[in-house]
Amino acid sequence: MALLSSRIFFTSHRPLSVSAARLADKMMADPIEHATGKEKRELLAQLAGNDDPYHSKAIKRMSTSSKANPNPVPSAFDSRIVGCICEEDATHIKWMWVYKGTPTRCACGHWFQLVEKPPL
Repeated sequence: MALLSSRIFFTSHRPLSVSAARLADKMMADPIEHATGKEKRELLAQLAGNDDPYHSKAIKRMSTSSKANPNPVPSAFDSRIVGCICEEDATHIKWMWVYKGTPTRCACGHWFQLVEKPPL
């Protein structure tokens, strides 16, 4: 039994050697060099100063809007779903679809129209 326990003891220890001097002279490459596809386009847009390339951040609507002067909604597609907080103290969001070419009116009276933006 003593022989068995000594084998387990010796096999459980593995030598581990890490040289910090070897790793210190190597730097990580720029992430843009390794990125491809959508990730690379996002990083390039951030470098150009566009922190919202997909237009997904909330947009404050105008205080007054009409059918002739609607709130612009950027989109690269023919339609987009928009949420309107009709009152400041509202606890819910009114969701609606906005389609290309026609202004859409919310239940609170604000108008929204799709504005074409090129895709990223």
